[in-house]
Amino acid sequence: MLRITAGLFAFVIASMALFAADAETTPATKPTHTQVLITTSLGVITVELYDDEAPKTVANFLALAAGEKVFTDPKTGMESKRPYYDGLVFHRVIKGFMIQGGCPLGSGSSGPGYKFEDEINATSLGLAREMAMVGDDLHPQCGYMQRQFMDTVLRPRMEAMGITPTSTTEEKQKVFDAVLKEARSLSLKGFYEKLGYVYNDSLPTSHRPVRGCLAMANSGPNTNGSQFFINLGDTPHLTGKHTIFGHVIAGMEIVDAIGNVPTADADRPATPVVIQSVRKK
Repeated sequence: MLRITAGLFAFVIASMALFAADAETTPATKPTHTQVLITTSLGVITVELYDDEAPKTVANFLALAAGEKVFTDPKTGMESKRPYYDGLVFHRVIKGFMIQGGCPLGSGSSGPGYKFEDEINATSLGLAREMAMVGDDLHPQCGYMQRQFMDTVLRPRMEAMGITPTSTTEEKQKVFDAVLKEARSLSLKGFYEKLGYVYNDSLPTSHRPVRGCLAMANSGPNTNGSQFFINLGDTPHLTGKHTIFGHVIAGMEIVDAIGNVPTADADRPATPVVIQSVRKK
């Protein structure tokens, strides 16, 4: 048995008190969150970026905005280096959903000539706890993805269990029921990973796509470039599918004004809403 003398005991207690005092008087270091002004033809939107939670995404956004990063101009096919967002438009506006910009062609079909990975902590979003199926239905967050669920989860498993186009209806039904039972234990994270999403749970945290969030637009997993969107409302069905790298802290009325402009084909504003500049505050 360890014996502690009275003197040593007093020293330990005093040291503990000293450490406690230090802990109380030394404030925790808060992460730096860069603030950016997005100046548009309808007004200024101020956003706060999540430098610590999406570092590559934030660095890419800031470098393009400042003209510090080389990109390929889709109009010329040549490399260029200038303030990327200046003069671009919000090419896609859907009332109550989101406003989207950052396409150099103004059509939603182009970017900077490169792509980079998502930065999403799926565990912090609860995707590892939520099941892809709720009863006999898909989870509300992925309820619109029945085809993808069949193609990536159910059909491959049925084929692995010997089902072919020539199998009888009875055989198909029996295996389908068994596979569906297995699928009820698949998490949302597991389902999305089968679709190609790669998560990074070493990131401090990630945010849900709610009103006012700033997120990367993409065409699937790991296809980030320059296009971004700002939510006009909550969009839980996009959770875990887009990198959220900031949020609006001032000028949400400008975002709403953009969200209410009349639109034409492909949700493009009838009168262009121009991004005049994107600069650090």
